[in-house]
Amino acid sequence: MASATKKGNIKYALASQDEEKGAPARTSSGPGSDEGERGHYFIFFCVLIAIVYVLSRTGAPVDCGVDPALATPEGFDIGAYRAAALKMTPPNIIECAEAEAGASQEACHLPTTMRYKALGQKGATLWMTGYSGSGKSTIAKALERYLVVDLGLSVQNLDGDNVRTGLNRDLGFSPGDRAESVRRVGEMACLFSGGGVITLVTLVSPYRADRDAARKRHEEQGIKFIEVLMDVPLDVVQARDPKGLYAKALKGELKGMTGMSDDAPYEPPLDPEVTLPNWKMTVEESVSVLTSALKGAGCLSGGPTHPLGLPLPYGTTKLGDFLEDQLTVTDPLKLASLRSEAFGLPKALLGDLEVNWLQVIGEGWAAPLRGFMREGPLVQVLHFNSLVTDPFNRTGASELGQKTTDWNDYTTRGTERVGLSVPIVLPCTSYTKADIEAQASKKAVALVDKDGKTLAILRNPEVYEYRKEEVATRLFGAVDRGHPYVKHMYEESGDWLIGGEVELLGRVRYGDGLDKWRKTPKELFKEFEAKKADVVYAFQTRNPTHAGHAYLMKTGLDKMLAKGFKRPLLWLSPLGGWTKDDDVPLDVRVKQHQAIIDEGMLPEDSTVMAIWPAPMLYAGPTEVQFHASARRNAGAAYFVVGRDAAGIKGSPEAVAHPDDDLYKGEHARYVLQMSPVLEDRQMGLISFDKFYYDTTDHAMKAMDPSRPDDFISISGSKMRALARQGATPCPDPIPPDLLAANCVPKGFMVQKGWDIVCDYYQHASDADAGYLPWSKAVAVLEEAGPFTEHHGQQGSLDFRLYFTKGVLGGGGGGSGTLVSPWHDIPLLAGSSGSSGSSGSSG
Repeated sequence: MASATKKGNIKYALASQDEEKGAPARTSSGPGSDEGERGHYFIFFCVLIAIVYVLSRTGAPVDCGVDPALATPEGFDIGAYRAAALKMTPPNIIECAEAEAGASQEACHLPTTMRYKALGQKGATLWMTGYSGSGKSTIAKALERYLVVDLGLSVQNLDGDNVRTGLNRDLGFSPGDRAESVRRVGEMACLFSGGGVITLVTLVSPYRADRDAARKRHEEQGIKFIEVLMDVPLDVVQARDPKGLYAKALKGELKGMTGMSDDAPYEPPLDPEVTLPNWKMTVEESVSVLTSALKGAGCLSGGPTHPLGLPLPYGTTKLGDFLEDQLTVTDPLKLASLRSEAFGLPKALLGDLEVNWLQVIGEGWAAPLRGFMREGPLVQVLHFNSLVTDPFNRTGASELGQKTTDWNDYTTRGTERVGLSVPIVLPCTSYTKADIEAQASKKAVALVDKDGKTLAILRNPEVYEYRKEEVATRLFGAVDRGHPYVKHMYEESGDWLIGGEVELLGRVRYGDGLDKWRKTPKELFKEFEAKKADVVYAFQTRNPTHAGHAYLMKTGLDKMLAKGFKRPLLWLSPLGGWTKDDDVPLDVRVKQHQAIIDEGMLPEDSTVMAIWPAPMLYAGPTEVQFHASARRNAGAAYFVVGRDAAGIKGSPEAVAHPDDDLYKGEHARYVLQMSPVLEDRQMGLISFDKFYYDTTDHAMKAMDPSRPDDFISISGSKMRALARQGATPCPDPIPPDLLAANCVPKGFMVQKGWDIVCDYYQHASDADAGYLPWSKAVAVLEEAGPFTEHHGQQGSLDFRLYFTKGVLGGGGGGSGTLVSPWHDIPLLAGSSGSSGSSGSSG
């Protein structure tokens, strides 16, 4: 019993919660104690009773807001009261002066889009429902750790147990109390998720209507709601029984256990966003599936997201915007205007390699880059393998990379860092530099190819010194003047660089018969969308594709499915730009790739083949980062990378590694894993090691160490030697010496593809072979003058254009009679002929 105490003339009893639980009663006395406070409350209560009594005696209505119908023989029905109260129209609350009654109160808060962009993530509720013991809390805890610790995201877990220690402490397990528990947690989740937090709700929440009500509240506020069914059979959770509840229920010691009686059913979702049969999965696999769901919902990024969950190009501020639409002009009237402008501008020559880079820029492969690098961005790339950007202009630096470099600006800085690891620059000679400076007032340069065709206009040119040694050593990490790209830099490039943003006068085309395989990021997104791909993984090739590559690609498919993706798609992505002389020609590779797709070595319905236009730098760990980031700019979320990616042997002139691997084989994928390319969590890697041919099932795979004698290695050099010999399929058993037997193992490559490879290696040195080594424009004779004829292909060494007789000179000779303008055509109007005789070589 609580002791009696006096305060003035008032006697009252002290009661404590502890006492009700059997603990000693708390007592208090003295000024400022609970005793004094309770006295005031008691007086107030007595006065309130008196007022009610007086009003009732005078006949005034007394309405306490409680419907008498809610009273039951057992007492007051709190559940019915809650239901009635929630049906009442709430008052039009106005949170701030800027908002209006009954309208959205968004004006009173930081705009959601601004909040999400600043946080780098979007709020969402991942609602995990299922039987007790179905793994909700265990998997949510692992998911929370991964999202917070590994990805640096803000996450809050509202668990059925932790909310009942506070928020829902007053609720039991009746249907009404369960409904109220779900409602409260749903409202709390809305608050967290609306503030940009990823909220994990782990409640049994057995009733479908209650969960649907929570979903509706999220939808009303524009908050993503991802329902996850923990699809675990009842007998499995009973066997798990982590809290011993099922054992008690089976003994009759616990009533109302969900799923254990007719009055406590579990109603599974009819159409959940995720169904997770975690009893057949590891915790890590479950976390991967849920992470993929969050990524697909766009929650791992603060900016716009693709509806299929594909990563958007760097710098995207609006869904559907692509750099190619901003940089490549297609409107005929504007094209005519730009061509007219270009006629009066200083000219800068684009070599074939620089045309490749122009295509990379104009199609958005190097997004957010909008032109050839100015000096400031170049220095960033050389030192950090990345660019600082501000796509949403939060600090006023959205055009930082598009301004003339200011070496005295130490305050302007962007908010994000995007991966861009290679210098994309335009060299020029001193003559071109002088011409640009002499016409500086025009603030533009026309970029022309070797055939004199204007391909683009470069705006606000910034001409600066090409510090070749600094660029070469930082890019390649080696001193090797015989390296093919370094050789190009020193021997085929001028001593100056031109930086500036570009406008392309139409799309870059090569006219070499391969343009149908050249697809821009915008076109690839459309193709991925048409196939409804929820993830794309890219595989770069610079060699013919064989069973080993197919094994890697199919293994990648299995890994995507294990991560919870439903429609993975392989992007077979042959490098199409400049390569060294002894690489397999582009046309051979593309046709061989198409053959293996046509013959089913790779499934056509889940494979896209498209040429990637960049030149090959052979810069190992530095370059492979660009290979990955460029594919991400076209929607790839994973990049397949193996040993010694982008590697090369040192030339005899190499200081450290002549005639040996310039880079350690393991460095490239290690550096890529640690690079800025992966920092925004939009891309991952699929890594692989060496693989072998298994003679027991005729498949390429990783070696099984328990039976090493069953595996043989087929190196690139061995494949080339076999192709030169025109090797045919091996008989069974596979002979130990393939070269001596002159055979290729069954299944190593589809026959049509092998025929293409053999044809190339047997005729590679033929003078008239006509292979296309890499993407170089084949000039097309758009319009020849009257009374002319041509032979051969324009742009090739055998091209000839001739005049025919009877035109300019007015002489005789029928159509088709060739003439030499230097000998057969009068030099002066009205004269009968030139002094030279026809056909002379003088």
